[in-house]
Amino acid sequence: MGRKIVLAAVLLICTTLAFAAKKQGFTLVIDAGHGGHDAGALGAISKEKNINLNVALAFGKYVERNCPDVNVIYTRKTDVFVTLLERANIANRNKADLFVSIHTNALPKGKQARGLETYTLGMHRADDNFDVAKRENAVILYEKDYQQHYEGFDPNSSESYIMFEFMQDKNMEKSVELAKYVQRRTCAAANRPNKGVKQAGFLVLRETSMPSCLIELGFITTPSEEQQLNSADAIDALGYGIYQAFVDYRNKYDKRITVPFEVPERQRVAEQPAKVEREGQSNRDGQDGQEDRENRTTQPTPTPQPSPAETKEQERVAQSAPVFKIQILTASSVIKKGDKRLKGHDDADYYKDGNIYKYTLGASENYNEIYRLRKTILDQFPQAFIIAFKDGQRTDVQEAIKEYKRNKNR
Repeated sequence: MGRKIVLAAVLLICTTLAFAAKKQGFTLVIDAGHGGHDAGALGAISKEKNINLNVALAFGKYVERNCPDVNVIYTRKTDVFVTLLERANIANRNKADLFVSIHTNALPKGKQARGLETYTLGMHRADDNFDVAKRENAVILYEKDYQQHYEGFDPNSSESYIMFEFMQDKNMEKSVELAKYVQRRTCAAANRPNKGVKQAGFLVLRETSMPSCLIELGFITTPSEEQQLNSADAIDALGYGIYQAFVDYRNKYDKRITVPFEVPERQRVAEQPAKVEREGQSNRDGQDGQEDRENRTTQPTPTPQPSPAETKEQERVAQSAPVFKIQILTASSVIKKGDKRLKGHDDADYYKDGNIYKYTLGASENYNEIYRLRKTILDQFPQAFIIAFKDGQRTDVQEAIKEYKRNKNR
C-alpha cells in the first residue's frame, strides 16, 4: 500500500510539472474571420472568408516554422462557421498570450478605398470605424439566442456601443503596440497603403482576456485590391508581414523567450489560393519532372577538381562550428568607445549589414555560454537577442543551435 501511495504521488508530481512546463510556452491564437455559411463581405470574384483563411494559414505557417516553442492555435483551419463567442472562448480556454483576428474590409456599392488598417478594442471616434465594427459584429445575427449570449447587444444600434466608452482594457497598451507593429511591418512587406491603427467596438475582442487586435487586410469591394488579395504572392507577403509584427511584439513583451527571434528573410510558405491550387495540383508531378530536366540541361561546365591541399582546406572550412553572439543594438554609423549607448561595454564588436552597423557582445561556439551571458545583460539591453555566424557569415540561429547540439553529442 505504501509503495502505491508513493507511486501515485510521483505520478501526480510529474503530471503537475509537465502541465507547468507546457504553460511556460507562448500560445498564439489566430482567428480567420467568418467561414461556412457566413461568407463575410463579397467581392466580384471572391469571398472574404477565403481571403481571411488563406492569410491566417500563411501567418501561422511562418510562426510554426520559425518559432518552434510557440503553440499556434487556429479558431478554424477549414471553411466552417464558428461563433464570435466561441472564437473568444478558444483563446480564453487555452490561456492564450495573444489573439490576432484577420478580416477583409468592404464598402457600399459605388465607393472605393485601398489599404490595410488594424483595430484594437475601444470606442469608435469616426463613422467609418463604426461601420466596420457593425459589419463584423453582424456575424452574431447568424447565431441562435444571440441576444442572451451577448447580453442584449444589437450590432446595428449605436446605443449598444456606449459600453465601449467606459471599458478600461488592461491589455490596451500591448494591443496598441501590436497593432502598430502590424501596420508598419505588413504594409512594408506586402506593399499596402497604411490606413493606420484605429479603435472600434469589436465583440470578438471584447470577449477575449489577452492582448489582441483585428486586422482589415484591404477592401474586397475595390477591384484592384480584390485581385491583389487573392494572389498567392500577396497572401504570402501579408502572412509574412503579420509574422514580422508578431516577432517584434514577442521580443518586446515575452520575458520567457530563451532565444529572442529575429525575423528571417522571407521564404514563401503560403500555398496557392484554393482555386489555383486545385487547378495546378494535377500537373505538379509533371512540372517537377520538367524542372529537373531543365536543371540538368542547364548545368554549368564542370570545373577542374581541386588539389588535395585545397580539398583538405575546404573540408576544414565546411566542418567549422557556428559561432554565437549577442546583438545588442544597431546604428547608422560607427559608435565611438565611451558612447552612452554601449552602456560601458566598450569591448562590443560590430558587423556591417548594408548601411547599418550591428553591435554584438560575446563570441563562442558554446551556445549555452552565450545564453548565460545574455541573461546577465538583459537589464541593460532588454531587446538583445542571440545570433549566429558560420565561416564568418551570418546564418540562421535555429539551424546553428541544431548543429551545436549535433556536435555536442558526437
